[in-house]
Amino acid sequence: MIARSYDGVALCCPVTEPYVRRSEHGAAWFLARVLRRLLDASGVAKSEVDGLCASSFTLHPDTSVAFTQYVGLSPRVVEWLPMGGACGVIALRRAARAVQAGDAEIVACIAGDTANETSFRHLLANFSTFARDAVYPYGAGGPNASFALIADAYMRATGATREDFGKLAVAQRANAQRNPLALLRNELTMEQYLDARPIAEPLHLFDCVMPCAGADGFLVMSETRARRLGLHVVRILGAIERHNAFPDDPVQLRGGWDMDRDALWMQAGIGPRDVQVVETYDDYPIISMLQFEGLGLCPPGAGPEFVRRNDFTVDGSLPHNTGGGQLSMGQAGAAGGYLGVVEAMRQVLHQAEGRQVAQACHALVSGFGMINYDRGLCSSAAVLART
Repeated sequence: MIARSYDGVALCCPVTEPYVRRSEHGAAWFLARVLRRLLDASGVAKSEVDGLCASSFTLHPDTSVAFTQYVGLSPRVVEWLPMGGACGVIALRRAARAVQAGDAEIVACIAGDTANETSFRHLLANFSTFARDAVYPYGAGGPNASFALIADAYMRATGATREDFGKLAVAQRANAQRNPLALLRNELTMEQYLDARPIAEPLHLFDCVMPCAGADGFLVMSETRARRLGLHVVRILGAIERHNAFPDDPVQLRGGWDMDRDALWMQAGIGPRDVQVVETYDDYPIISMLQFEGLGLCPPGAGPEFVRRNDFTVDGSLPHNTGGGQLSMGQAGAAGGYLGVVEAMRQVLHQAEGRQVAQACHALVSGFGMINYDRGLCSSAAVLART
């Protein structure tokens, strides 16, 4: 079944509240700052924003509803999307449907988190009952151990090597050197990657994201409204989300993309070879590999060969995570799920100053989130286009 198209809906104004390593500001401050940036970039009055999609880990115990009181919004539609790295695509998808249905005219999609000396430890300790009861008793204080199991199983199944993962990390760092928003912009060589200290074998230091604070956002409205405001717009050609895919797989070597990619490309009217930019969720390189396969950029199990024959830098054969991805930008909590969306928007709008991919008019962006016990539960993807 092919979903209704997203015709008539526009994405506008990708914005970032710059990431910082540590902050004493709370999550609400970062979300409010990125909302202010959206209003300034669009010329829209706060009273005109009648929809809100928001994601945050450290806003707890509040949700997007409480946030409306903090900032004085009075929306008709509110979505709270605690879906980690999949939340950005899910937000644009649900906001677009709200606009098409007439339930909202302008939807602010925002995600952000703070990072201080205790926030990450508190997040891990309270992430889920699955993690608390079935992972932490074995000494795994976070996602590293779970992703190490996935990476190890993938390497055994496909012949992937640490050099394959390293190629992605090194390319993303090269891209980050061209991005003033990236926190990690020093050169990363393959030798440095391979020699880095182990974290949870086979994962080493540069396989893991660095927690930080910050926020990202964009607006969703009708294309007619956006044109009237004089805004540059991005079209949604197709979008998918899937939760708890393949729950009986003993180890996660695929995600929800494998179930819905045909519908995504059929809805988009183009194929994987027609995109000029790919933005995957990259809390670890192994997850980018699963997305390459799951979204049809290469066959199942062929991720290592695909990596070996491509150049993933901005000027390469397949520009990937062109702003540096989370491995070089940092992971500002739930904003990590928005990072690929805002970068994809900037690329197709030709607003990626210093790192612009020539002739970029189609972008694929995908998300992955909420590793609860032994697997990530949320998968999403979208194909975006310049008008």
